Amino acid sequence: MKKIERALISTYDKAGLLEIANTFVQHRVEILSTGGTAQHLRESGIEITDVSDYTGFPEMLDGRVKTLHPKVHGGLLAQWDNAEHAAQANDNEIKPIDMVICNLYPFEATIAKPNVTLEEAIENIDIGGPTMIRAAAKNYKHVAVLTNPDQYPQIIADLDANDGCLSEDVRFELAKTAFLHTAHYDSVVSTYLANLETDDEFGDVLTLHFQKVDSLRYGENPHQSAAFYRTEDAPTTCAAWAKQLNGPPLSFNNILDLDAALEIVKDFKTPTCAIIKHNNPCGLATAGNLKDAFTNALECDRTSAFGSIVGLNRKVTIQTANTIRDAAKSGVKIEAIIAPSYTEKALSALSRVTNRQIFETGELSTSEPILQIRNVTGGVLVQEQDVHNIEKSDLQFVTKRKPTDEEIESLLFAWKACKHVKSNCILLAQGTQTVGIGAGQMSRVDAAIIAVRKAGEKTKDAVLASDAFFPFPDGVEIAGEAGIRAIIQPGGSVNDASVIETADKFGMAMVFTGVRHFRH
Repeated sequence: MKKIERALISTYDKAGLLEIANTFVQHRVEILSTGGTAQHLRESGIEITDVSDYTGFPEMLDGRVKTLHPKVHGGLLAQWDNAEHAAQANDNEIKPIDMVICNLYPFEATIAKPNVTLEEAIENIDIGGPTMIRAAAKNYKHVAVLTNPDQYPQIIADLDANDGCLSEDVRFELAKTAFLHTAHYDSVVSTYLANLETDDEFGDVLTLHFQKVDSLRYGENPHQSAAFYRTEDAPTTCAAWAKQLNGPPLSFNNILDLDAALEIVKDFKTPTCAIIKHNNPCGLATAGNLKDAFTNALECDRTSAFGSIVGLNRKVTIQTANTIRDAAKSGVKIEAIIAPSYTEKALSALSRVTNRQIFETGELSTSEPILQIRNVTGGVLVQEQDVHNIEKSDLQFVTKRKPTDEEIESLLFAWKACKHVKSNCILLAQGTQTVGIGAGQMSRVDAAIIAVRKAGEKTKDAVLASDAFFPFPDGVEIAGEAGIRAIIQPGGSVNDASVIETADKFGMAMVFTGVRHFRH
């Protein structure tokens, strides 16, 4: 165990600082500090020594030079069990510094501001902070280093429990976190500067930074090892940052399906339920309430819903929970549920199945489209999230019969839904409820055959959404023979004329969107 006798505190973010500083006072730790941090502590009645008084050298160059001094870095880097180091430090009046608390200028927040200038960005590149953090982390056997206010409570508890001492294991874990912190900081700076003069919306350099959440039992299959990493902060409401309330640890496939379930229901403003199997919806519906949305989504394909994951976009009440329980009693196994929140009664009812994973996301927030990244061997692909929305005014009416207002509402629902289904996709809907989904087929006509077969008698007067244009009239002919009343599709095929002619032959209405929704 290492007794903490002297700590240097220099922070931009002052959150939680007084609590840990008061702990130092209780354990008679001498505090060195700089600039605004020193003023903050002193004004709160905490006795500190200015670093400039300790080094005998003033802060200068508008604060650019504060801690860059041998008496600071000698105190951080000296190996005090090395007699030569100790003698040299003593000859130069260098004292041990046992802990550093430092967080950095907000470079990432600065460059996120609209119209930020290069000069402002450069001025927010921290130099002394990363240097101190690296020095302390390198010498973790003698120095502890804290870089985040979230670390303070545990360190306070450790100091109180161990008479002001910290173990080497704790100092080593802090050092690892510190190097990750400075590595991320440097990557943000270097990426910003590298991409500064490019006119492309995608920069010349892409630096990815993710933190490990957990090792998984296995990957897509038991013979594949796997782990789950996520961003340092939640970019928006997402499955990766949802809070688990019940059930066993997640699997690789669980995470993919939870993400798919949540991203679908986020796309709808009215109460919505998505039932996911193998990353595709096997049922999707919106309704006046969540209970009916679940019931209607389940009616699409009860067979495929066995072993499914359910996404909901409203607080789950006991009425919805009981409906889910009734479905389970009838043989529909639901492995996981993700929703913004749950009433106490609803959570209690759903948690009676102990191996059912239940996740809470908090309020579903809207944000700017995020970048989506997919791995290929030897590289990554980056694209904007598909958030393109189609309104009635965007539709091109191309057939002799125009869709009714009721059909248009259903077509727009089906169009939004098919965006979340693997290509090639043909999706059938009655109102705002899917009745048949043909997903991920190599042939669009095969997708149409599957969707019609899944829907059965519900094809009569249903509407159809196709995520890309019909290359030939055969898929439309299948729809017409099944009793489909209206079709929404991008258009743009060289065979559009014959496709429209086929729709007219069956008395179907057809509208073009002018955009497609491929999802590979």
